[in-house]
Amino acid sequence: MTPVTPPAAVTVRPVASRAGLKRFIELPYRLYEAHPYWVPPLRRDVAHTLDPRKNPFFEHGQIQPFLAEDADGRAVGRIAAVVNGMHLKKYADGVGFFGFFECAEDDPAVAVALVEAAAAWLRAQGLAAMRGPANPSLNDTAGLLVDGFDREPSVLMPYNPPFYHTLLEGAGFARVMTMWAYYVHKKYVDVARMRRGVGLVLRRNPGLTVRTLDMGRFEEEARTVLDIYNEAWSGNWGHVPMTEAEFTKLAADLKQIVDPSMVFFLEMEGEPVAFSICLPNLNQALKHVRDGRLLPTGLAKLLGYAKFGGIYEVRMPLMGVRTAYHGRGFDAVLILRTIEDGPGNGYDACEMSWVLDTNQVLKNALGTFGAIVDKEYALFEKPL
Repeated sequence: MTPVTPPAAVTVRPVASRAGLKRFIELPYRLYEAHPYWVPPLRRDVAHTLDPRKNPFFEHGQIQPFLAEDADGRAVGRIAAVVNGMHLKKYADGVGFFGFFECAEDDPAVAVALVEAAAAWLRAQGLAAMRGPANPSLNDTAGLLVDGFDREPSVLMPYNPPFYHTLLEGAGFARVMTMWAYYVHKKYVDVARMRRGVGLVLRRNPGLTVRTLDMGRFEEEARTVLDIYNEAWSGNWGHVPMTEAEFTKLAADLKQIVDPSMVFFLEMEGEPVAFSICLPNLNQALKHVRDGRLLPTGLAKLLGYAKFGGIYEVRMPLMGVRTAYHGRGFDAVLILRTIEDGPGNGYDACEMSWVLDTNQVLKNALGTFGAIVDKEYALFEKPL
């Protein structure tokens, strides 16, 4: 592949070696080294995401990383071009993706060169548009932060400088979807009003009960979540079903960090009809592991902060209600239970993220209850 060379003596090259991939992974740790709000992911996790031997995404998709280098050979930016086979199978829309975007400076020339390198690669795969950021899919860390830069991101949510938005628009992208992160805390939420509303829901649905995750039946519980999720989310913008292998890996990863007391199932006459999952906000501990390495001291720091009250928030990344029960207030039952049970389990607040801008029903409900819009994210797209 011919390198793309823009003005300012910057060259963009495809990553084609283990050494190149190591530099690709390393770049954000250098760029954000002193940044107070960026939370470093574990290097091991990033490496696994980009490893065809360890990430089942590669069974149907492709990821081609690129690095931008200045005249001295120093990495000054990165991007990855992504083909998501499951997305193309569902939508057949010719959309490819980009992700892992970083730029050392607010330099449009570097950004354009990175975007054009990824675009050229996607065009060569026969694709007609480019959407992102997705790292590498919407089932992973995805979206660009466009408001809320003075706060740390929650677990598995992205962080980036404010100028990335402008760089992408200057490279020909337009916003295609907005997503919101809502902050839920009992001091803001009208709990009494929620209880009255939930009481009405329960009276109208006398067979409805709530229970928590049974870790002794974790595999069965996980499949129940997947079944409801695929039904509830299948019509949502951008939804892509997970393969069996992707689901198995996700379940195994979540099993290591999930708090079963903060995962709820709604059952109607004993049949699961809705769920919500809250994950402990590990970023509150990970922020102290600045180099992203577990050894020699990172693991001890991570476990120490996790054990001794360093994690006091959760994030709700997933909530689903079977389509037959939409519009009956079941989401309010799950949210109220999260608010009521959180403090007793050591969690004072919950971030619900992300909520699609098109999900007007949930946005209206959250606003009515007193949840606060805390951060704004977006996905961008450009034709190829």
